[in-house]
Amino acid sequence: MNDVATMAGLLADPVRAALIMALMDGRAWTAGELAASAGASPQLASHHLGRLVEGGVVSVSPQGRHRYHRIATPEVARAIEALAAAGAALPSVRPRPVRAPQGLRLARSCYDHMAGALGVAVAERARERGLIGGDGEPSEQGRALLASLGQDGGACGRCRPCLDWTERRDHLAGGFAKALLTGLLDKGLVARNRIPRALTVTGAGRRWFVETLDLDVGAVEREANGAIAGTERALSA
Repeated sequence: MNDVATMAGLLADPVRAALIMALMDGRAWTAGELAASAGASPQLASHHLGRLVEGGVVSVSPQGRHRYHRIATPEVARAIEALAAAGAALPSVRPRPVRAPQGLRLARSCYDHMAGALGVAVAERARERGLIGGDGEPSEQGRALLASLGQDGGACGRCRPCLDWTERRDHLAGGFAKALLTGLLDKGLVARNRIPRALTVTGAGRRWFVETLDLDVGAVEREANGAIAGTERALSA
């Protein structure tokens, strides 16, 4: 129980929460980059990063003149995913519209896999097309898809549902989902955005999603934009 209290205490501070969410793109960041992302002074960010490192939530690796921070373990990342989803689903007297920048709402990295509206749509297509079985294990077709992206489909392991905090539906996490995002990034089908964690689908990627998954990224984008507009109307009401 003390471990639960320690984790909750570390994530309770808004600055530390912002630092953690920036690190949830799965990459390593310097303290200066994280400070800018969290809108905090370098001194304040360094103080809070020290707390997170001491608590085992974040690890730090010196390289040259810089010290790079990342989420300590996949288990910590999964716990943060669960907290984000649970927080978005908490009941209130008045339903709370989900606030999220447009880039994050459409597609983002959730530690090592894809999330957002596109991540949810990909999860649905993967199940419909039999790329993964009911137990989350990649099928022969799923392994072949990963192989076409330069990934070892036989070694990726099964996937699991992960509740998406903006969509309130499941996207995919786990081995298959990690290999899929890695392959899409390596092939230039999706790219990192200037917004931390946000992903942009390239022109080649839009064609790939249509040809491979019969998935129109533009339609997913329009639906996500409509949800954002509805959120803004609800917030102003």
